[in-house]
Amino acid sequence: MFPERFTFSIADWVNAWVDSLVTNYGDVFRHISDTLLWAIVNLEGLLRMAPWWLMLAIVGGIAWHATRKVLTTAVIVGLLFLVGAVGLWDKLMQTLALMLVATVISVLIGIPLGILSARSNRLRSVLMPLLDIMQTMPSFVYLIPVLMLFGLGKVPAIFATVIYAAPPLIRLTDLGIRQVDREVMEAINAFGANRWQQLFGVQLPLALPSIMAGINQTTMMALSMVVIASMIGARGLGEDVLVGIQTLNVGRGLEAGLAIVILAVVIDRITQAYGRPRHEVNP
Repeated sequence: MFPERFTFSIADWVNAWVDSLVTNYGDVFRHISDTLLWAIVNLEGLLRMAPWWLMLAIVGGIAWHATRKVLTTAVIVGLLFLVGAVGLWDKLMQTLALMLVATVISVLIGIPLGILSARSNRLRSVLMPLLDIMQTMPSFVYLIPVLMLFGLGKVPAIFATVIYAAPPLIRLTDLGIRQVDREVMEAINAFGANRWQQLFGVQLPLALPSIMAGINQTTMMALSMVVIASMIGARGLGEDVLVGIQTLNVGRGLEAGLAIVILAVVIDRITQAYGRPRHEVNP
């Protein structure tokens, strides 16, 4: 047995800190929760209200614009049609809405942090260990304070997803900007470009493949959270997987699981295609 005189616990400190957050900033978190809930409910309602054939046409158009390949576009549309054919279209739209909101928040947080990290070695040295913790910490651990602050439902599911999904985008944005050729930067400096012109005119365009790879990884990791999100009140395909586990209904769980895989494949192919230079997409 480990000697008791060498043991200590941080549980009381953490609990006191979370309690103080709830007490002092409860109204702020309530406003954030209401705003996010409004966004996801409206987006989900819009997606579910749209005719299925219109959604397939929109996804097909995006896939064609990204890949410029008829076969790939047809496969993507066919896979989504298959999800609807097994009766999971509504659940698919719920999952898509949750994932889109979480991905947009991750992008709004991840790209600016990645840019700042690329510009500051000191910030990077602080940020990288935090990103390691965010990715390796079991999801249920940070679900506890999130649930205390926001309660059950879609909002804590979004926050838990963002915590898990944002790190790859931050890392790859930082990496992409740091890998911009120094000679290119010296040339643009010689022309007198300021920092904003350097960032938007040179660094971000050249780092775009890396940033798109980060967005791709973020969306994939967001999708991997849908089952955990269903445990705290988020609806969608993860809910069917969870019910399948609880009732030992292998068929229902497999259908929902395959639907999640299909959604992941569709998003992966589209984001990867946008991440490649256009001459590689359409040689």
